[in-house]
Amino acid sequence: MSPQERSAPRRRNPRGQGQVLKAQLVDAAAKLLSTLDQPETLTLRQVAREVGVAPASIYSHFPDLSALIQHVLRLRYEELARLMDQAAQSVPDPLADLAARCAAYVRWGVGQPGHYRTLFGGRMPDDLVPGSAHGAGAEPLEAVVTSLAAAAEGERRRPSAEQQ
Repeated sequence: MSPQERSAPRRRNPRGQGQVLKAQLVDAAAKLLSTLDQPETLTLRQVAREVGVAPASIYSHFPDLSALIQHVLRLRYEELARLMDQAAQSVPDPLADLAARCAAYVRWGVGQPGHYRTLFGGRMPDDLVPGSAHGAGAEPLEAVVTSLAAAAEGERRRPSAEQQ
């Protein structure tokens, strides 16, 4: 192991604080997925090295790399959905709701290009991350579809300039 690969020694969590390590593992995996040139090459060993623990420590929290990656995906989708919902909270009409959600999506993607690539880059092999792992992405998509339908319905009900 080269000196660059070694991380600072990690102090053990006090008994009963295993969730701290779990959060650190998730953060490390998310960081690596968003910064690796080839995120599909992520390994448990890399995550463990990033956190400063033995690879075997990960198995207390995740059964395998796929479960860890799926957890990261779910958290990123939830973050994106929350931001889109917040952006649309106090808008006056369906069209503004749609615009606010889409703007939040774009802001998040531009501000978090690595995380955006993790969710939408499509570079993870199916055996590591099955398509069903992206199920959490259905919520923000459904919100946009609903918003789009409401905006379209509002446009249909609006009298045209000729009818006025």
